[in-house]
Amino acid sequence: MQNVNQLLADAHQAKLEGNAGLALQLYLQALSLHPSELSLQIVCGNLCVELQRFEEAAGHFRRILSASNKNNEARKALCYALQELGNQAHRNGNFTQAEACFEEITQHQPGNAVYWYNLGNAQRELGKPQAALQSFKKSIQLEPNDADAHNNLGNVQRELGMLDKAIASYEKALQLNPNLHHALAHLVHQKQHICDWQDLDAQIAQLRDLVKIYPSGKISPFAFLAMPGTTAQEQKTCASNWANQLYKDLARDPIDIGLQASKSKDKKLKIGYLSADFRLHPLAFLITELIEKHDRNQFEITAYSYGKDDKTSARKRLIKAFDRFIDITNLNDIGATKKINQDEIDILVDLTGYTQSSRTGIVALKPAAIHINWLGFPGTMGEIVGNLASESLFDYLLADKTIAPNAADFSEKLLYLPCYQPNDSQRPIGKSTTKTANNLPKNSFVFCCFNQTFKITSEVFAVWMRLLKQAPNSVLWLLECNPWAKANLQRQAENEDININRLIFAPRVAIAEHLARHVHADLFLDTLPYNAHTTASDALFMRLPLLTCTGNTFASRVATSLLLSIHLPELITNSLHDYEKKALYFTQNPDKLEQLKQKLSSKVGESALFKPTLFARNLEQQYLHIWAKLCDKVK
Repeated sequence: MQNVNQLLADAHQAKLEGNAGLALQLYLQALSLHPSELSLQIVCGNLCVELQRFEEAAGHFRRILSASNKNNEARKALCYALQELGNQAHRNGNFTQAEACFEEITQHQPGNAVYWYNLGNAQRELGKPQAALQSFKKSIQLEPNDADAHNNLGNVQRELGMLDKAIASYEKALQLNPNLHHALAHLVHQKQHICDWQDLDAQIAQLRDLVKIYPSGKISPFAFLAMPGTTAQEQKTCASNWANQLYKDLARDPIDIGLQASKSKDKKLKIGYLSADFRLHPLAFLITELIEKHDRNQFEITAYSYGKDDKTSARKRLIKAFDRFIDITNLNDIGATKKINQDEIDILVDLTGYTQSSRTGIVALKPAAIHINWLGFPGTMGEIVGNLASESLFDYLLADKTIAPNAADFSEKLLYLPCYQPNDSQRPIGKSTTKTANNLPKNSFVFCCFNQTFKITSEVFAVWMRLLKQAPNSVLWLLECNPWAKANLQRQAENEDININRLIFAPRVAIAEHLARHVHADLFLDTLPYNAHTTASDALFMRLPLLTCTGNTFASRVATSLLLSIHLPELITNSLHDYEKKALYFTQNPDKLEQLKQKLSSKVGESALFKPTLFARNLEQQYLHIWAKLCDKVK
């Protein structure tokens, strides 16, 4: 048995010489000989902290507290180690460990607001909004003037559908810190969701200025897309600001993930699709049949899913459609990146982008040879600014020449398809109902818009109200998204001297039932600057004419792309004045509208828009093209 005194002397000398690693090793040897010696636990714990081995440090401090529960110095040291470990875990995407750390800390120091705040952040990332709600409330109770806590409470309230409370939380955050720019973006977007347009123009103008002036502002790119007046270049700047804030370090120093897949033109290409939305979601009604139709002689198709398994038939069909369906929910970004790389994925296609549950950090770590932005986010994902040059977060964006006419508006290289949006020709359609069953007057002309309410702007709604005035027998059929939007739209209609009973709100129902009720509408009125996307395809699939107004951004040109694809340019306008005029024309000329419906009905069967096999071949040609280009470059 080694002499303990000699071990301690050598450990002390190593510590004096700055060799903390050797000192710890020697102290641990001494501790193994005298495990009940608390002074050795203390010195080992402190050295572990110095070496940033926080999990080991926490173990030493726990043992001290187990032996002496009133040792406040050990308690304080334990909390410090757990805080550092929790923060480290959160940065690495290990939110389960982060939650455990901060839960343990709050048991020792329940009066510390920061610990409750950090606990709430971890719980939110784990999809535990109710628990996060209580943690943020506790944090605010302890520190009422923390603007970040109010903002994050608002985020959870938003996710729980408590939009009125979320707005109040964002307003409180901005009252405490007017420079909390991301809170302003959240506030504006939720006001759009509830159709509260008061002061909105001024707040959007402020955000547009902030995007240009403050690259570190972290203004949500998705929220920014829907804000009237924003240009394609501003949206690009906003996305790049976001990418730099969240992913610059990852892009600059990606993890060592070994050799990439072999670069051969003759190989069977491995395509990976990354998404949170492989479930009962609009994405499923776009891509499922496309996945089924991929040519398995040339491609191996893998799903990387990190969203909830909702156990629906849509989920089950998607699982069956892919060659491999891999759930990466419990992997952090580094773990997911390593998994995708180990699978030797050649082309990784992100179908989520900067939407809910985004995990763009996986792409920033570069797990595949080629990375593509497609479908989930209607815009560019931005670029990372380096010391010498800028680099796009993604290599390519799948688009078409209608939605993306100007390459300069995008950080990615553009890959053009005839139409960027795929469609499932097997959409489920429920049993037909009556107008009366949908609360629609029997002999009325039905304008409809089943877009989410955040897409309805004051300018577009004013057009709709003028149409109702000029077409006295008409009603406006809208999707009932939330009670605050319904009340605000009714109030605005009353201000325009429109009877609120002429606004009919359709409750959310199953997709088959929703598609079936389209037959009772006469004309779908699109929104601007954020068009109907999947909603537009639903309408056209059900032979419902959709009238759009073309804007200058990706999100404002999608319906135009779909209408051109289905050969119905007569439903495209280039100004709200012409949009209003054409909508009124159809109310006054029902025979012309009927002719248009007949034309649409024939085009649905003929158009490539609802032919997934043809879409798959066009898409695969692009995959083969960029792969061949990469192989030539490698040579």
